[in-house]
Amino acid sequence: MRRVHLILVITLLTACTPRGAIVMAPEAAAIGTVHPVYIGTTRGRSADGSFDGHRADHLSFARYDISVPPDRQPGEIAWPPRSGKADPQKQFVTTRVADFPARAAFRADLAQDLARNQGEALIFVHGFNNTFAEGTYRIAQMAHDLQLPGAVVHYSWPSAAEPLGYAHDRDSALFARDGLEQLMQEITAAGARRIIIVSHSMGSALTMETLRQLAIRGSDRVLNRVKGVVLISPDIDVDVFRAQALAIDKLPQPFVVFTSRRDRVLQLSARLSGQTSRLGTLTDLSQVADLPVTFLDTAAFAKGAGHFDVGDSPALLALLQQIASVDAALIADRAARTGLLPGAVLTVQNATQIILRPVADVGTAR
Repeated sequence: MRRVHLILVITLLTACTPRGAIVMAPEAAAIGTVHPVYIGTTRGRSADGSFDGHRADHLSFARYDISVPPDRQPGEIAWPPRSGKADPQKQFVTTRVADFPARAAFRADLAQDLARNQGEALIFVHGFNNTFAEGTYRIAQMAHDLQLPGAVVHYSWPSAAEPLGYAHDRDSALFARDGLEQLMQEITAAGARRIIIVSHSMGSALTMETLRQLAIRGSDRVLNRVKGVVLISPDIDVDVFRAQALAIDKLPQPFVVFTSRRDRVLQLSARLSGQTSRLGTLTDLSQVADLPVTFLDTAAFAKGAGHFDVGDSPALLALLQQIASVDAALIADRAARTGLLPGAVLTVQNATQIILRPVADVGTAR
């Protein structure tokens, strides 16, 4: 009975949320701000040529140019209607799509973008219950709101995009490890000097598994390019995370985990797994004290299900923009760090936890 109740709650949390879809509107290029998003995906293709939730045994490459509308608030995504005309003034739309049947063509196009951005690439790995469009538009939103300077890459793994598809998605995340590894190899071959990985929810488990896999293979050429990892609301067993981190050995720095004890989605995930918490709801730092990881507790910013506070909150977006400088300051001056951010700071061995409090503008806390 309890399991049935939890499933019903999961359904209620997601049922009212409008689902994103790719809508073409080339004219939006003259209205919104266009962000090219490079795609690596192990999703299959539907009859109309779009990417769906089926698993493909090969990695596909593409580029989607996404228009971010001028009439919106930071963190906000307004989806275009599945039928009827989109409004580029208010809604995210796609202005152009380029498919790359050959990897060499993908590398050549990406190489030009990397050259314009000093060799910096950012990979976004979406989480549970995401359509292809939702992950693609989310990274375009973050690239715009954070004014990211690097080439933007979306790794889209085959989520079923169903609220009751948790087991399917967990298996798909494992299935997708090789694809993410191959994508990172292609980005490196295209000339990336620095790779930042931002992962959400179940995508964080996929990211950790892939980094572990690269370490076991001895793929130092790729691993040495990874200059930062951000896990947002990671849906990972804490013991599994420890094992993954120890296998990776030298975690990329900065290594930041956004957590919230008020994350209702992860609370449900933990209960369905027979646990008390997941990494994204961790409050007892002693379990990971030996790992060089910075935990940012965003519970005070939680709204709704509390499962993507970073992407939805203008204040947290500003904070995410400063993660590299924040981490460097923590290392350089541990004694003075309590004045660095609005919140309490706790250190246990190598791990650091910062419990954030809302302020008018986190971006002013430099």
